[in-house]
Amino acid sequence: MLQKVSAHLLRCGASTMPISRSHAYSGNTPGLNSLGSVFRVHPSVSQALAEHQPVVALETTIITHGMPFPHNLSTAMEVESLVRAQGATPATVGVVRGRVHVGLSSEELEYLARSEGSLKISRRDLPYAISQGLSGGTTVSATMIAAHRAGIPVFVTGGIGGVHRGGEHSLDVSADLTELGRTPIAVVSAGVKSILDIGRTLEFLETQGVCVATYGQSNNFPAFFSPQSGFTSPYHVRDPEEAAKLIEGTLSLGLQSGLLIAVPICEEHAAVGQQIDDAIRTAVAEASCKEITGKDVTPFILQRVNELTKGKSLEANVALIHNNAKVGSQIACALTKLRHDRRRKQPTSHHVMNSPESQSEIVVIGGINVDFIAKGKTEKLVFGQTNPGSVVQSFGGVGRNIADILSRLGHRVLFISAVGSDSHSHAVLNYCQHMNTSGIARLGDQRTATYCAVITESGELSLGLGDMDIHQQITEQYVSSFEEQLSSASLVCLDGNLPVSTIEYVCARAKELALSVWYEPTDSDKACKPFRSESWKQLSYSSPNLVELCSMNTTLGLQTPDVLPSSLEDALSCALALSRPLLEHLHCLIVTLGSDGVLVCGQHDDNGLVNLRARVEGKTRGRLCALHYASLPVTEIVNVSGAGDSLAGGIMAGVIQGQDTDSCVRMGLLAARLSLASQHPIDPLLCMDSVDPHETLSQAWPKPRFLWID
Repeated sequence: MLQKVSAHLLRCGASTMPISRSHAYSGNTPGLNSLGSVFRVHPSVSQALAEHQPVVALETTIITHGMPFPHNLSTAMEVESLVRAQGATPATVGVVRGRVHVGLSSEELEYLARSEGSLKISRRDLPYAISQGLSGGTTVSATMIAAHRAGIPVFVTGGIGGVHRGGEHSLDVSADLTELGRTPIAVVSAGVKSILDIGRTLEFLETQGVCVATYGQSNNFPAFFSPQSGFTSPYHVRDPEEAAKLIEGTLSLGLQSGLLIAVPICEEHAAVGQQIDDAIRTAVAEASCKEITGKDVTPFILQRVNELTKGKSLEANVALIHNNAKVGSQIACALTKLRHDRRRKQPTSHHVMNSPESQSEIVVIGGINVDFIAKGKTEKLVFGQTNPGSVVQSFGGVGRNIADILSRLGHRVLFISAVGSDSHSHAVLNYCQHMNTSGIARLGDQRTATYCAVITESGELSLGLGDMDIHQQITEQYVSSFEEQLSSASLVCLDGNLPVSTIEYVCARAKELALSVWYEPTDSDKACKPFRSESWKQLSYSSPNLVELCSMNTTLGLQTPDVLPSSLEDALSCALALSRPLLEHLHCLIVTLGSDGVLVCGQHDDNGLVNLRARVEGKTRGRLCALHYASLPVTEIVNVSGAGDSLAGGIMAGVIQGQDTDSCVRMGLLAARLSLASQHPIDPLLCMDSVDPHETLSQAWPKPRFLWID
């Protein structure tokens, strides 16, 4: 069944990563775009953000409208190299065929550099460019929007826009200024372009509540090609560390406004400033005579100034951008270090489980892995020799993934697991800083669980190796040390990586304490663990696929089909028949059907839905029924390793929040779709807004199909 789904995805042009049960919780069909599908975060940027590494956003109007080809392309690549040399990851922002890209590949950079019909895209232009599938360079304002959406606090540009000369009459004011007043991000630039009215620009920034500081030893506000404009900044910062403190202070206030750090041009290039200023005055006069207005003014003047100075302005422009990139990257690195140091010095009271403020509403017990996905660049891999390819590290484990998504959705989650005392444990715990990891044991004589998959260019698995022995150390004795947290939890989630004895212990405590327990089977071999004894009768929820559901029934001695059905109707009939005996004790089963969607089975409620709420002892059981929800469309599949866990985690969040059944399942489907489009098992940008079923689809949700279970 999984092979058929993979083949279908490959025929549709999607890349797949064949990791067990997480294959397709969404169909690969165009339409029903979510808001998240408009933004594409490059894998290198996504990974850096997830690992709390410094990232610097860069704009693209300098590529599309600021310089001629090939100078524009070479400059863009040089700037990215400078950012990397300082220890940060570049995130060049641009719009390519109707998608906002945060981080561009070399091919996408060249595409924008060569394109003669690219738009100059500001905040105003974004909706049109997206709706029409157009491409273009993002201005300061549009780049700020994309960078802030991705969680990047530092953005480097050449110079910002401002109030145009004569703006007191024309009201020609750049959207960069209003964006600085409403988007909390630090913009590092060489001040304001010298073709503008700098005095009025500074006044406008003050009105917008934007903090302005010059970088260096004085308050002199730079004028792009000149280190002095005749105006002063309210403040100045002497080095990257002072700048980082200013940024952190600004963002921590929650003012929702940005700040401008003005970096003077290097002295060796400032010498031509007067010649450039003379050329600017000439170009401005020519623009006025030719009645050039609006967003066409800046490209015209820059081109004309380059001609009048015989290329000296272009050289100075490149030098200015290089200097800004160097300084901005140093500031981003200093900001990352500042935040890391503060996290390390913070008291760990939020991990002290006896504190009433930190009582967990959900306890997740399960595995945590460091995954390595090695993807070849050829269709066939030759064993016995080195093959060209790429290796990507990510952090997974079913239990970890579920705890991750629940934490990102705002729930208080205690995650109980085990890692070794090695470099892998340091990496994964650093990645999981947003989670409560106080329940993770660090065992000096054990290795952190790792998994390595070697796949072909098309995504076919050639070889998989797993070192998971440490999961057997999540013993009932260790878990019993969290008795207080278990007894007060609204939901306890177990994954199939746990030893049978640990599963049996938790189920026994669930019987005594009337706990709701969710069992995530993990794979067909581990699905049967609770069913080897009476423990399974204490489970409230489980989310198997058809193969795992068969394994559960087989373990109970019940009849199962020899061959899984191929059609949707047969699959539904099979799932209903296999669910029926388990629902004598389980409250609800969420049966995943791959690209055919999800079947939710349980008791009928008063609203004509399946009741997902935890059952109440003594209450009359309702008639058994099921709801079939179709899969959501996905335009591009990047990674399938966390889709199933995202589905389960999204549904759990909905149940805890008291959402109706439709909303719970739709939250899970939306979370799964985000996972499929991310390099990480759980999308680092996931939040409640991104899985809100009332806000994310551009048209009505399809109605689920109702079925009785006889």
